[in-house]
Amino acid sequence: SKKNVWIPDAEDGYIAAEIKSSKGDSVTVVSVRGNEVTLKAEIVQEMNPPKFEKTEDMSNLTFLNDASVLHNLRARYGQMLIYTYSGLFCVVINPYKRLPIYEPSVAEMYMGKRRTEMPPHLFAVSDEAYRNMLIDHENQSMLITGESDLLEKSRVIRQAPGERCYHIFYQLYSDFVPTLKKELLLDKPLKEYHFVAQAELTIDGVNDKEEHQLTDEAFDILHFSQEEKMNCYKLMAAIMHMGNMKFKQRPREEQAEPDGTDDAEKASAMYGIGHEEFLKALTKPKVKVGNEWVNKGQNIDQVTWAVGAMAKGLYSRVFNWLVKKCNKTLDQKGISRDFFIGVLDIAGFEIFDFNSFEQLWINFVNEKLQQFFNHHMFVLEQEEYAREGIQWTFIDFGLDLQACIELIEKPLGILSMLDEECIVPKATDLTLAQKLNDQHLGKHPNFEKPKPPKGKQGDAHFAMRHYAGTVRYNVSNWLEKNKDPLNDTVVSVMKHSTGNMLLTEIWQDYTTQEEAAAAAKDGGGAGKKKGKSGSFMTVSMLYRESLNNLMTMLNMTHPHFIRCIIPNEKKQSGLLDAALVLNQLTCNGVLEGIRICRKGFPNRYFIYFISF
Repeated sequence: SKKNVWIPDAEDGYIAAEIKSSKGDSVTVVSVRGNEVTLKAEIVQEMNPPKFEKTEDMSNLTFLNDASVLHNLRARYGQMLIYTYSGLFCVVINPYKRLPIYEPSVAEMYMGKRRTEMPPHLFAVSDEAYRNMLIDHENQSMLITGESDLLEKSRVIRQAPGERCYHIFYQLYSDFVPTLKKELLLDKPLKEYHFVAQAELTIDGVNDKEEHQLTDEAFDILHFSQEEKMNCYKLMAAIMHMGNMKFKQRPREEQAEPDGTDDAEKASAMYGIGHEEFLKALTKPKVKVGNEWVNKGQNIDQVTWAVGAMAKGLYSRVFNWLVKKCNKTLDQKGISRDFFIGVLDIAGFEIFDFNSFEQLWINFVNEKLQQFFNHHMFVLEQEEYAREGIQWTFIDFGLDLQACIELIEKPLGILSMLDEECIVPKATDLTLAQKLNDQHLGKHPNFEKPKPPKGKQGDAHFAMRHYAGTVRYNVSNWLEKNKDPLNDTVVSVMKHSTGNMLLTEIWQDYTTQEEAAAAAKDGGGAGKKKGKSGSFMTVSMLYRESLNNLMTMLNMTHPHFIRCIIPNEKKQSGLLDAALVLNQLTCNGVLEGIRICRKGFPNRYFIYFISF
């Protein structure tokens, strides 16, 4: 009988073909499109028997290869079966439409069932975690990574084509509360608010009025007071007003000044502060020179940067406040808590045309998480073989990632050199790039000279070989981003707000330089020790601390892995872009997991192996 195989295809990733003949290391096939082609045998992939069509767990496939994984996911997605298991992973493909699979009745069907008894679903993974926690008395974690539309702080002031800012800004404009826009002084058309109108204003299939009703009711259900809710809305409106503030540069001077004060007055009204004080703090912040505090003029770029940083800082603090407040309300008193299930949702590896500081961090965290997964899988396999009494030498694939991780985090690695450059006088992004290249180029296997830009790619200063592929990094603005300086004088003005209690509350734990100096003068020396002030901790230091805490916590849990895949860039339901999906499967470790399975004896051969 003729043998069916998969062959690479530019459009569909892989297509079916039938082997006609083979000679040496080349194979001649007839593709499903009727073309006859001769290929190298190594790029032809085996096809699974029909009984594995749309299989629920891909680790059962006789032939574990990229083509079979892609075919299986494509066939299931075509029928809107969006969940599929792949060994330890639960892979989910965004359906880009609401499916009736999250109803309470569906959740009940999964309670107490074994994973093999029901079709793949997030509910099965969560039920397994819950039962593990109760039976094994062990903390559990759910690691959700990939293109699951994770939102980042930078989106507050900047959106890429096809995206929009956070939903709340559009909800405020939906007229669910008819008087709200007037109370928030939002009197321009939505498209004129720069911070929220750089790309899309609406989303197909999303009714912002209905969504705002849900948000508004959620505030009430979770015991937020009317004042807290209104103050929260006011701060969101203030961000919109801030994005419209205009400044101009004085001729022949490094000094920016307001170009009209209307938007600043509206933002200040929302903040409950005086607009003149607010504008002065932005254009002439206080800095310490010797023992004196003086007002230092800012140019237009510095003011624009400060406004953006303030908007992001403010949004992020309101978000953290919301999370804390929800947890406080939901935290039932008097119940002992012995174990927990932690949920971690993070963007997957990012390899863009232009990769900056944010991409370095996301990719670094993903290196750590991938190492954690590889190591976890390695330990599990080891235990399994030991139980069966089989002698087998294991390969710890976690070690594959160590070199890249060390290049980033070790002393004299990228992060420590960045932190050092942030305190060197007259340092610039280019001096940083030069030092990184001097230190690592030609000396570290993962540090490379970037290839020249192709197509839409931006310039790059260095390239790095990550687990998911080589990424070209551009260090423009890295020093500024790492210092992430908030304008202390503006924070100080906000801390003394008389009209918005929430504003004073979210800045409570921030120590301004003036407060730190005053505390030190009183003999408290509190400023530096606290490390709360943005002035003493770089972003890298804070992130590193946070990442170390996260990894320590994860190592104390039994993990469950969920991998989110976007099927296409158009956010269109039912359409699967093969190249995009294959790239994500490579980046998020699903194909790596299969590679590890293959290096050991794949599970399904176990019985034959033992008997023989």
